[in-house]
Amino acid sequence: MHFCDFLPAANIRLLRNRINSRKKVLETLAEMMADAHSGIDKQTIFNHLTDREKLGSTALGQGIAVPHCRIPNLDTPRAALLHVVPGVDYDAPDGMPVTMFFTLLVPENAAEEHLELLSGLAATLAQPTVKEQLLEADSAEQIMAALKR
Repeated sequence: MHFCDFLPAANIRLLRNRINSRKKVLETLAEMMADAHSGIDKQTIFNHLTDREKLGSTALGQGIAVPHCRIPNLDTPRAALLHVVPGVDYDAPDGMPVTMFFTLLVPENAAEEHLELLSGLAATLAQPTVKEQLLEADSAEQIMAALKR
Protein backbone atom coordinates (compact mmCIF):
# COMPACT_ATOMS: atom_id res chain seq x y z
CA MET A 1 0.00 0.00 0.00
CA HIS A 2 1.39 3.38 -1.03
CA PHE A 3 0.23 6.99 -0.99
CA CYS A 4 -0.08 6.89 -4.81
CA ASP A 5 -2.64 4.09 -4.56
CA PHE A 6 -5.07 6.65 -3.14
CA LEU A 7 -3.99 9.67 -5.21
CA PRO A 8 -5.81 9.97 -8.54
CA ALA A 9 -4.35 12.54 -10.94
CA ALA A 10 -7.60 14.51 -10.55
CA ASN A 11 -6.63 15.13 -6.91
CA ILE A 12 -3.44 16.98 -7.87
CA ARG A 13 -3.59 20.75 -8.27
CA LEU A 14 -0.89 23.25 -9.11
CA LEU A 15 -1.77 26.81 -8.12
CA ARG A 16 0.26 29.93 -8.71
CA ASN A 17 -0.08 33.12 -6.65
CA ARG A 18 -3.53 32.22 -5.31
CA ILE A 19 -2.83 30.90 -1.82
CA ASN A 20 -1.00 32.90 0.82
CA SER A 21 -2.04 31.48 4.20
CA ARG A 22 -2.22 28.23 6.14
CA LYS A 23 -6.00 28.61 6.49
CA LYS A 24 -6.43 29.02 2.73
CA VAL A 25 -4.28 25.92 2.12
CA LEU A 26 -6.48 23.83 4.44
CA GLU A 27 -9.69 25.26 2.95
CA THR A 28 -8.47 24.44 -0.56
CA LEU A 29 -7.47 20.91 0.45
CA ALA A 30 -10.83 20.33 2.15
CA GLU A 31 -12.65 21.56 -0.94
CA MET A 32 -10.54 19.36 -3.23
CA MET A 33 -11.23 16.28 -1.14
CA ALA A 34 -14.95 16.99 -0.76
CA ASP A 35 -15.34 17.61 -4.50
CA ALA A 36 -13.49 14.41 -5.39
CA HIS A 37 -15.23 12.15 -2.88
CA SER A 38 -18.95 12.40 -2.42
CA GLY A 39 -20.21 11.83 1.08
CA ILE A 40 -17.44 13.80 2.77
CA ASP A 41 -18.40 17.28 3.90
CA LYS A 42 -15.88 20.06 3.17
CA GLN A 43 -16.33 21.64 6.60
CA THR A 44 -15.77 18.30 8.37
CA ILE A 45 -12.52 17.78 6.48
CA PHE A 46 -11.39 21.34 7.16
CA ASN A 47 -12.17 21.01 10.88
CA HIS A 48 -10.26 17.72 11.22
CA LEU A 49 -7.24 19.03 9.29
CA THR A 50 -7.23 22.20 11.39
CA ASP A 51 -7.51 20.22 14.62
CA ARG A 52 -4.53 18.10 13.56
CA GLU A 53 -2.45 21.18 12.72
CA LYS A 54 -3.21 22.61 16.19
CA LEU A 55 -1.25 19.66 17.61
CA GLY A 56 1.80 20.77 15.63
CA SER A 57 2.65 21.70 12.09
CA THR A 58 2.75 18.82 9.62
CA ALA A 59 5.50 20.62 7.67
CA LEU A 60 8.55 18.41 7.18
CA GLY A 61 10.88 21.08 5.82
CA GLN A 62 12.45 21.58 2.40
CA GLY A 63 9.15 22.84 0.98
CA ILE A 64 7.00 19.84 1.96
CA ALA A 65 4.10 19.34 4.38
CA VAL A 66 1.85 16.34 4.96
CA PRO A 67 -1.50 17.52 6.38
CA HIS A 68 -3.34 14.41 7.49
CA CYS A 69 -6.19 13.34 9.74
CA ARG A 70 -8.67 10.62 10.51
CA ILE A 71 -12.25 11.12 9.33
CA PRO A 72 -15.33 9.40 10.80
CA ASN A 73 -17.43 7.35 8.37
CA LEU A 74 -14.67 7.23 5.75
CA ASP A 75 -14.37 3.82 4.06
CA THR A 76 -10.88 3.98 2.51
CA PRO A 77 -7.88 6.30 2.64
CA ARG A 78 -7.97 9.26 0.27
CA ALA A 79 -5.16 11.51 -0.86
CA ALA A 80 -4.60 14.82 -2.59
CA LEU A 81 -1.61 16.93 -3.49
CA LEU A 82 -1.55 20.69 -3.69
CA HIS A 83 1.48 22.41 -5.24
CA VAL A 84 1.50 26.10 -4.36
CA VAL A 85 3.90 28.59 -5.91
CA PRO A 86 5.59 30.65 -4.51
CA GLY A 87 4.84 28.88 -1.21
CA VAL A 88 3.20 29.46 2.17
CA ASP A 89 4.60 30.06 5.65
CA TYR A 90 3.63 26.83 7.42
CA ASP A 91 5.87 26.76 10.48
CA ALA A 92 8.30 24.38 8.84
CA PRO A 93 11.23 23.26 11.00
CA ASP A 94 13.68 24.83 8.53
CA GLY A 95 11.69 28.09 8.31
CA MET A 96 11.27 27.70 4.55
CA PRO A 97 7.91 28.23 2.82
CA VAL A 98 5.98 25.09 1.90
CA THR A 99 5.10 24.52 -1.74
CA MET A 100 3.98 20.86 -1.74
CA PHE A 101 1.10 19.69 0.46
CA PHE A 102 0.63 15.91 0.44
CA THR A 103 -2.74 15.36 2.09
CA LEU A 104 -4.04 12.12 3.54
CA LEU A 105 -7.45 11.32 4.99
CA VAL A 106 -7.89 7.92 6.59
CA PRO A 107 -10.80 6.12 8.24
CA GLU A 108 -11.12 6.93 11.92
CA ASN A 109 -10.31 3.37 13.04
CA ALA A 110 -7.37 2.76 10.66
CA ALA A 111 -4.46 3.73 12.91
CA GLU A 112 -2.04 1.14 11.55
CA GLU A 113 -2.88 1.88 7.92
CA HIS A 114 -2.51 5.60 8.64
CA LEU A 115 1.00 5.09 10.00
CA GLU A 116 1.98 2.78 7.12
CA LEU A 117 0.90 5.34 4.53
CA LEU A 118 2.71 8.19 6.29
CA SER A 119 5.83 6.08 6.69
CA GLY A 120 5.82 5.05 3.02
CA LEU A 121 5.33 8.63 1.90
CA ALA A 122 8.15 9.83 4.17
CA ALA A 123 10.48 7.17 2.70
CA THR A 124 9.57 8.29 -0.84
CA LEU A 125 10.09 11.96 0.01
CA ALA A 126 13.44 11.19 1.66
CA GLN A 127 14.87 10.31 -1.76
CA PRO A 128 16.60 13.49 -2.99
CA THR A 129 15.91 12.78 -6.65
CA VAL A 130 12.19 12.27 -6.07
CA LYS A 131 11.91 15.39 -3.93
CA GLU A 132 13.74 17.46 -6.56
CA GLN A 133 11.50 16.16 -9.36
CA LEU A 134 8.37 16.89 -7.32
CA LEU A 135 9.38 20.44 -6.47
CA GLU A 136 10.23 21.16 -10.11
CA ALA A 137 7.11 19.48 -11.57
CA ASP A 138 4.65 21.63 -13.46
CA SER A 139 1.95 19.06 -14.20
CA ALA A 140 -0.01 16.31 -12.45
CA GLU A 141 1.55 13.79 -14.82
CA GLN A 142 5.10 14.77 -13.82
CA ILE A 143 4.17 14.56 -10.16
CA MET A 144 2.65 11.09 -10.54
CA ALA A 145 5.66 9.89 -12.51
CA ALA A 146 8.06 11.12 -9.81
CA LEU A 147 6.04 9.49 -7.01
CA LYS A 148 5.80 6.16 -8.80
CA ARG A 149 9.57 5.90 -9.35
